[in-house]
Amino acid sequence: MSTRRTVLSLSAAAAVAATAAPGAAQASGTRPRKPDAQLRAILKEIDPKRIEATVRRLAAFGTRHTLSSQTDPARGIGAARDWIFEQLQGYAARSAGRMTVELQSFVQPVSPRIPAPTTITNVIATLRGSRTPERIYVVTGHYDSRASDVMDAVSDAPGADDDASGVAVIMELARVLATREPEATLVFAAVAGEEQGLYGSDHMAQVLKDAGADVQGMFSNDIVGTGDAHDGTRPDNRTVRLFVEGVPTSETPAQANTRRSVGGENDGPSRQLGRFVKDVEPEGADVRVVWRRDRYRRGSDHISFLLRGYPAGRFTEPRENFAHEHQDVRVEDGVQYGDLVEFCDFGYIARVARVNAATLWSLAQAPGTPRGVVIDTTRLTNETTLRWQPGTEPDLAGYEVVWRETTAPDWQHVVRAGNVSEVTIDLSKDNVFFGVRAVDTDGNRSPAAAPQPS
Repeated sequence: MSTRRTVLSLSAAAAVAATAAPGAAQASGTRPRKPDAQLRAILKEIDPKRIEATVRRLAAFGTRHTLSSQTDPARGIGAARDWIFEQLQGYAARSAGRMTVELQSFVQPVSPRIPAPTTITNVIATLRGSRTPERIYVVTGHYDSRASDVMDAVSDAPGADDDASGVAVIMELARVLATREPEATLVFAAVAGEEQGLYGSDHMAQVLKDAGADVQGMFSNDIVGTGDAHDGTRPDNRTVRLFVEGVPTSETPAQANTRRSVGGENDGPSRQLGRFVKDVEPEGADVRVVWRRDRYRRGSDHISFLLRGYPAGRFTEPRENFAHEHQDVRVEDGVQYGDLVEFCDFGYIARVARVNAATLWSLAQAPGTPRGVVIDTTRLTNETTLRWQPGTEPDLAGYEVVWRETTAPDWQHVVRAGNVSEVTIDLSKDNVFFGVRAVDTDGNRSPAAAPQPS
C-alpha cells in the first residue's frame, strides 16, 4: 500500500463524492446496498417451513431449562443439545470440510440461579473463511428456556419464542451457508445458560478472548418469533429491532475522558455495526436500530461479548407480549400464558434470518473494519488529517472517508481516499464526525471506524 499523503480540498472531496454516487441520497454514502447474485440466492434459500420444524422440535422437548435433565433422551436440555448437535453435523457434512461442529462444555460453579455445580454446553458450528479466516463474525441464539420461577427445572417451558426462534435462525443460517465460501469465518452458536445469567455466552466470549480471536462483530437473536404481539395492537411483520450501545461497555476511564472531551457517544464500534446492518438490510425488512444496549431490566448474550470489547448487538421482535415470556403454561382469567409455538410466525422468523444472512454475508465478503484510525490533533488547523493501519486483505482496493454533522445519526457524505493510509481533507475536525471504511475490488465496504485523537 502507498503511504503517500493524500490531500483533498473541500471542493475536490465534494466532486469525488458526487462522482462516486450522483444525487443527494447516493452521495450520502448511506444508500441501502442491493444484494448481489450470490446473496440473493442465499436469501431465497431460507425456508420458513424448516424454521417451523426447528421451533416445533425444540418446544417438544418439554423444558430446556439449564438445570433440567442432561441424560433423558426425550425431555430436557440434554436431549435438545444432542438434537441441535446432530442437525448441525448434518449441515457440516455438506460443507466440503469447511464447517466443523463442537460441544463446548464447562462446569459452572455455584452462583446466582445455579444451586449446584452444573455442566453447561454450547453447540457451535464454525464455517472457516476462505481468504481471511482469522477475522470472525459470531451469531447466537440461546436454547435454554424457563418457566415463571427461574429455578423451576421441572415444569413445562416450551420456550418457542424465547428462544427457539433465535436458535432456528442460527441453524437455518448454518444450513444455507454451509455450502458457501465466505471470505471471513462465521460462527453459529446455540448457547445455554442464558436465562440463569448469560453463562454459556460468557464462557464462549472468554474462550475467544483468551485465544486472541479477532471477533469484529457479534449478534444475538433473542425473542425473534413474531411481529404480532397478540395483544390487540396492529401486527408489524416487517420490523426487526436491533439494540446497539453507543458508549462501549468495556470503556476504560481514560477512554471515557477522551470521549467526553471530543464526543463520540454515538460512534462506538457497536453503533457502527448497527449502521452497517441498516445499510445492507434486505428488501421486505425494516431494521429499527435502537440506541440502547438492551431493553429495560433485560439483557441478552451480546452483553457477554460487549464486556470483552467486541462490537455486538441484539436482534429482537418489535413488540413483546410478556404473558408469553417467562411464564408457566396456563389459562388465567381467559388469558393464555406461556411461550407456545402457536404464537410464533415462521414467515417473520425467516425474515429475521434474512436480515442476519444479509448482514453476516456482507460483513464476511467485505474487508475488515479499519484498525488504528486516528485524527491528528497535534496542531490547530482548519484541515483534518486521518491515519490508519494498512489492511492486509488480498482484494483490498482502498478506503473511503465518511462524515456527518454532529447532530446527524447516520453518515451524510463519503469521499474516496484511495489505497493509502493517510488523508487530509479541507474540512474542520471541530465541526463534524469522521469515519474510515475499507473497500474491496468488488465494491464491498466494511463498517466504518471512528478515529481517536492522535
